[in-house]
Amino acid sequence: MTTMKLFLSPVDVWLFRDGRPFDAGADHYARSLFPPYPSVVQGAIRARHLIVQGVNLGDKRAIAEAVGTAENFGSLRLRGPFITRREDGRSLTRYFPAPADAAPWDDSHLKAITPQPAADRKVITSADGRLPLLLFPHPIEAGKREWGGWLTEALLWRCLQGEPVQPIYADALFAVENRYGIGMDSDRRAAQRGQLYAAEFIRPHEGVGLYVEVNGYDGWPERGLMRIGGEGRAAHFERVDAPDWPAPPQPLPTRFKLYFATPAYFSQGWQPADWRAFFEGDVTLKAVALNRYESRGGFDDATGDQKSARRFVPAGSVYFFEHNGSARLRSDLVQNAITDYGAEIGFGQVAVASW
Repeated sequence: MTTMKLFLSPVDVWLFRDGRPFDAGADHYARSLFPPYPSVVQGAIRARHLIVQGVNLGDKRAIAEAVGTAENFGSLRLRGPFITRREDGRSLTRYFPAPADAAPWDDSHLKAITPQPAADRKVITSADGRLPLLLFPHPIEAGKREWGGWLTEALLWRCLQGEPVQPIYADALFAVENRYGIGMDSDRRAAQRGQLYAAEFIRPHEGVGLYVEVNGYDGWPERGLMRIGGEGRAAHFERVDAPDWPAPPQPLPTRFKLYFATPAYFSQGWQPADWRAFFEGDVTLKAVALNRYESRGGFDDATGDQKSARRFVPAGSVYFFEHNGSARLRSDLVQNAITDYGAEIGFGQVAVASW
């Protein structure tokens, strides 16, 4: 099967909630994430595929046979989603979070930090010797600064290679709109007292949408409509041409870093139980740059149950490794993904660079 590359653009606005429980009577504010998690997009892709295949949506067994279940993704292999802008009506530019190891270099640029030994510095850390190197920011003049957090694919590679780059603000790609409502009593068909709530909606700017690669599904038309995210908001989909996701170098550089382009889940929180699950050869983790974890759960329409909530390493995180010159990514990895969960649907997608 060939890879189906899709560009999704909004009909109006989108709603992609974060992992916090939301109820008008418990938490009055629903926050959105953009781009959404791969789990959100895979649900939309699978729902649209059921329509493409003409599956009876009232037959749970037929649905499971066609697209799998909440934890078994069947033949689906998905990469993304990535924020993408159609620049001139045809070409696509993908955008990624600035790497977590990038610090302010001057008033408008970021530059990746090289890990340093902590021996000569007065540092208090909970790493407890497990990470022999630490990241110290570049010495710049103190002061309040605001930084954009997004890089084009070309700028991302330059940043990973140690060059100063100028990121853009999120508001150059999309706007966040607050909308308000009130909980309703379905029996009395009346508003409930004290049930006011607000929700964040995402309005991508003109030409901005989501790019996703899909393998395992055939028969889709060149373009059409689908539902995605909260409230089943509509999206146009269109099959497009775009560069393939770069394959990692084999063997890996003796000092390499992994940039996570999509979130990853690890059984031990910020790391797996054993890195040998992903590498052939002995690799040593030297340093880590990451932001706070993100929680994601969800609802399984097929069973009517809540999905297990998991804490994910966020996109943009960077892990620094060394090895003796013979390490490679394992050949049996699904989509070369570094994650203990969801490699089939786009979690744990990484870019590899030397440091």
